[in-house]
Amino acid sequence: MKFNPSKKIFQVLFFTGMFAAAGAARAAAQSGTSALNTVRSAVKNSDIVINVSEIGKNAVFFPADIDGTRIEVLAVRAPDGTVRTAFNTCQVCYNSGRGFYRQEGSVLVCQNCGNRFRMSQVGVRAGGCNPVPVPEQYKQETDTKITVPLALLKQAKSIFGNWKRS
Repeated sequence: MKFNPSKKIFQVLFFTGMFAAAGAARAAAQSGTSALNTVRSAVKNSDIVINVSEIGKNAVFFPADIDGTRIEVLAVRAPDGTVRTAFNTCQVCYNSGRGFYRQEGSVLVCQNCGNRFRMSQVGVRAGGCNPVPVPEQYKQETDTKITVPLALLKQAKSIFGNWKRS
C-alpha cells in the first residue's frame, strides 16, 4: 500500500491498536522521568528500533534520514502502561511544515495549530490534529523492543516533505 494521507490508507492508520509491555520492562519505564523533548540519535536509511525499557511518561523522539528526508517517530508510555508510537507529524497540519509536536507538561502540542492532547491519545486517536499513528500491523513488537521498518519509513516520507522541525 502507498502511504498517502489523502487516501484511504489513513482509515487503516486510525484504527491502530496498542500493546502491553511485559513485566519488568513495563515496571522499569512506568516511572520514567526522561527530560522533556528528548531526541535520540538519528538513523540513516534503516529501521528505527525503540527499546521499550527506555520509554516513560515523557515522549522520546526517534529521528531518521530516509533518502534525504528527515522524519521522526515519537514513543511514549501512556497512563495505562502501554507504549504508544506515532509519526511526529500532524494528520491535518503536516503540509504546513510546522505540523509536529513538542511535549509541554503532560501533553503534546502541535507547533502549527496549538492543539493539545494527552499521551493516551498517541497512536489511537483518529482524525483531526493528532500524530499520524504507526500502524500496528506494519511494526514489529516484542517485550523489549519496537521496530519501525525501513519500508514503512520510506512510505511515510510523503508526509514529511515540508517538515521544518527546529
